[in-house]
Amino acid sequence: MSRRSLIVVGVGIRAGVDTTPEARELIRGADKVLHVVGDPLAAAWIEGLNPTAESLATMYIGGATREEIYAAMVDKIMVCVRRTRQLCVAFYGHPGVFCYVAHEAMRLARLENVIVRMVPAISAVDWLFADLGVDPGAQGCQSYEATTFLLCGCRFDPYAALLLWQIGAIGDPGWPCSANSQCLELLTEYLKPHYGPHHEVVIYEAAWDPVSDPSITRLPLAELPQAHTTLGSTLFVPPRGPLRIDPQVIKKLDQKVLALLTSRSLK
Repeated sequence: MSRRSLIVVGVGIRAGVDTTPEARELIRGADKVLHVVGDPLAAAWIEGLNPTAESLATMYIGGATREEIYAAMVDKIMVCVRRTRQLCVAFYGHPGVFCYVAHEAMRLARLENVIVRMVPAISAVDWLFADLGVDPGAQGCQSYEATTFLLCGCRFDPYAALLLWQIGAIGDPGWPCSANSQCLELLTEYLKPHYGPHHEVVIYEAAWDPVSDPSITRLPLAELPQAHTTLGSTLFVPPRGPLRIDPQVIKKLDQKVLALLTSRSLK
């Protein structure tokens, strides 16, 4: 008897359009499909590929914590893993990015000697780089979940780009999540000493379908607490200025490397 398998795929932000051909065929060929996607059209698209498809989004119950909801999803996945030769679980975006359910289900499946595989997809950060015209390799890019960033007092470099995810749910473990201006005020006060109140930031949310536009709101950092946010809102904080070069390192580099650095307008 062949070993059971758990295949975790992403359908991208815009299901069907962002989805890779490989992920599409894995959904189509699975014995059973579970999915967590962001809208009814995406769910219908998956269910059209495979009639066994079943949504886990029904587990988002008001009053429950996200931790409880995610635990229930993992339990459901593991029940299906034990009953199915080839199970495919599809998530919106990239299945490995901010997706506790996928990682925990894969961990548990490995303990039961199940073949486990993850297939990547386009995530919100890929669309952010495209929509905002950001090159993460130019000055570096740092990425944190917003609540963790605040709770842990994460150290960061203001001369590299900063991404803070789920700013509309800071400090809120429940479902549905609600934006809290007081929490955004805490975040703003944490960032101000590093950037100043007038530094422009961007509240970003990717478009969910090909006919919609992304949500892009540019504003001074000081105005962040009054801004409208959702669970899908990401805060992009551009670098404070050019990267600063260590003069001691410069002395050790040859002229070709120095010319390359100079061409990038680093100071």
